[in-house]
Amino acid sequence: MKPHRNDGIDPAARSRARRRALQALYAWQLSDSPVDKVIEQFRAEQDMDIADLEYFEALVRGVVAHHAELDAVLSRYIDRTMAQVDPIERAVLRIAAFELAYRPDVPYRVVINEAIETTKRFGAEQGHTYVNGVLDRAALEWRAAEIQGARR
Repeated sequence: MKPHRNDGIDPAARSRARRRALQALYAWQLSDSPVDKVIEQFRAEQDMDIADLEYFEALVRGVVAHHAELDAVLSRYIDRTMAQVDPIERAVLRIAAFELAYRPDVPYRVVINEAIETTKRFGAEQGHTYVNGVLDRAALEWRAAEIQGARR
C-alpha cells in the first residue's frame, strides 16, 4: 500500500492555520508592519491552540518574503493590478500561490479547494469564482507535472 502524502498532518489544523494566515496577511497588507510584529500580535490575540502554528508561521513568512515574485506570476492571470484585487482575495491568492510554488507536499487540488473555501467564508460574494479561475491557470504553471499526472 502506498503511504499517504500527508501522514501525521491534521487537515483541520492546516485549514485553521490557513484561515489565521489569511487574517494575519490581511493585517500585514493594510498596515505594512514588519512580519515579526504581525505574527507576534496575532499569536497574542488569537487562539492558536487548534491551528497548526508551524504551518501558519511558514505561510505568513513565506508569503511576505516572496510576495513580489508570487504577484508577478499571479498578475499574468488577473484582469487588474494586484493592488486593485480585493484585500481578502489578494491574501488568499498569495497564500495559495505560495503553497503551489513552495509546498509540493500539498496537492494542488487541496491548495485550490482550501483557497475557494476560505474565500467563500471571508471574501466577497462571488470572490471564490475569481480566485478559482486565477488559481486554475496559475497551477498549470507551478504544478504542470502534477496536473498532467492527475489527468492520466
